[in-house]
Amino acid sequence: MTAEALDENTVTGFVRDATAAPSMHNAQPWKFRFVRDTSTVHVRSDLERTMPRADPTTRALHLGCAAALFNLRVAAAHAGWDPDTELLPDAGDPQLLATVRLTTPASPENDLAPLYPAIHRRHTSRHPFTDEEIPQAIKDALSAAALLEGARLTFPDAWHVQTLLDLVYDAEGRDALDPVAFEELRHWTRVGADATKTASEGIPDYAFGPRKRGGKAPVRDFAGRRPVPGRDAATFENAPQLALLGTADDRPGDWLRAGQALEHVLLQATLDGLSTSLTSHALEWPELRWAVRDPQSVVGFVHIVLRLGYGPSGPETPRRPVHEVLDIE
Repeated sequence: MTAEALDENTVTGFVRDATAAPSMHNAQPWKFRFVRDTSTVHVRSDLERTMPRADPTTRALHLGCAAALFNLRVAAAHAGWDPDTELLPDAGDPQLLATVRLTTPASPENDLAPLYPAIHRRHTSRHPFTDEEIPQAIKDALSAAALLEGARLTFPDAWHVQTLLDLVYDAEGRDALDPVAFEELRHWTRVGADATKTASEGIPDYAFGPRKRGGKAPVRDFAGRRPVPGRDAATFENAPQLALLGTADDRPGDWLRAGQALEHVLLQATLDGLSTSLTSHALEWPELRWAVRDPQSVVGFVHIVLRLGYGPSGPETPRRPVHEVLDIE
C-alpha cells in the first residue's frame, strides 16, 4: 500500500472508527484534521465541549480524545498502515493532542489490527452483570494491554472495592445537592422520543439502563430526578468486579496515555466476551479522588474506574457526523 491510497474516503473511515470511542457524557470532545501533503492526521481537543463542573482540568476530555486516538491507530493498522504517533507535538498549541503519520505499511508483527472488530461492538452497559468471576488469565491480559500504552490497570481487593463504593456513594450524595452538577448532567442527556431521535451527542435515555432496585454496582443514574416513561428497575450485583486505571503522574501526557490504555483494555475486554461500564463519579470531586487509589500500588493517580463482567451489552449511542469533526487540507 502506498501513501496515495490515503484518499478522502479512507481517512473518513478512519475518523468514523475513531469517534466510536467513549467520552464523558458522550460529549465527543474531539476534532481531526488530515494534512494530505504529509499523510498526517491531527487529533485536537474541542474546548467547546468541556464540562467546567465535572472536568475542570480537562482530564476527562483528554481521556476521551486519547481513546479516539487509539481507535484511529487500530483502524489504520487494520487497513495496513503503521500509525507513527506523537503526543503533544507542539508546546505552543495545547489543543493539538497528537499527530498520526501514515506513510509506512504495517509490519507483520502489528498487534493492533486484531482489535478492530471490537471498535463498533464496544458499548457501555448500564445493566446488571452476573456473579460469574472473570478468569485471572483475562485479567492479566487486560493489565498487559494497559501496560503497552504506558498505564496500569489494577484489580482492587474486596476491602478496597468497598472503599470505592463508599466514595461513589458520597459523590452521588454531593451531586444530588449541587444544582450546577445537575444542570451539567441535564445538558448532556436526552430524554424523550423527540430528543433521542435527533441526538448526535450526549446520552439518550435508552442507554441509561434500568433504575437500581438493589445491589452495589457503581452505575450512575443519568436520569437524575427526571422520570423516564417505561424504564424498568433491576437488582445489580452486590460484589461488582472493578478495575482502576491510572498512571504514576497526573499531567496531560499521562492523561493521553491513560485514555489510549483505557480503549485498548475496553476493546480487548469486548473480544474476551466481557461487558463494561465506566465511572469517574468519585474522581470528579478533588477531595475524594485522592482516596480512590490503593496506597500500596504503583499507580499514583487513578483516572477511571472500570466495571467488568458478564451481562448484556449496552446499546449503540449517537455520534456526530464525520463531516462535523474532520477537516481535510
